[in-house]
Amino acid sequence: MRTVIFDLDGTLADTSGDLIAAANRCFRKIGYGELLDPKKDAGIALRGGRMMLRTGLKRCNRLDEKLVRKLYPELLTFYEQALDHHTFVYPGAMEAVEQMRQMQIAVGICTNKPEGLADLLLTRLGVRHEFGSLVGANTLSVSKPHPDPLFEAVRRVGGDPAQSCLVGDSITDRDTARAANMPSILVTFGPDGEDMAELEPDALLSDYAELPALANRLLQ
Repeated sequence: MRTVIFDLDGTLADTSGDLIAAANRCFRKIGYGELLDPKKDAGIALRGGRMMLRTGLKRCNRLDEKLVRKLYPELLTFYEQALDHHTFVYPGAMEAVEQMRQMQIAVGICTNKPEGLADLLLTRLGVRHEFGSLVGANTLSVSKPHPDPLFEAVRRVGGDPAQSCLVGDSITDRDTARAANMPSILVTFGPDGEDMAELEPDALLSDYAELPALANRLLQ
């Protein structure tokens, strides 16, 4: 079966607001106030929790990997408590998912967000049931850009890796798709969208309305 696998953060949904809020709670707890800006630092937020912590701590000259390791579990706890206050699914994403399913293209998710948090977020957003698979950072012993999580996401929907592609928003997604010998589609409407062309994916996506036809072409 033909299959389209999606990244989550920055691809299906803009999760940056809630991620930054969780990081800033960590910074406030250790007496440094809010070190990240929800708008200016959206791209940093979508690169993961540890990147947010490193960026904030560097700004106050207290970057220390031991402190990052200490704060990271607290960040996850704070995030789980309020992970859907500012997050929204990108316009047209779910319409594209439904159209592809009508075209007999299976859909799933492969993310570097912990699986439990990803499942909770998608459930809160009311879209978890729309995806046949969900593979997170801790589902397997490896995470993206290793190809195995992508292969697993395809396998769980009964897909064929030779007829699958990955939709993402970062060099990690591009490299994951290449490692799996699959086409990559990078979205250009996220915080780092203007940088996607430089990564030379197989295709760029500026509007989810274009995805069904694009996937159909790439997966022929």
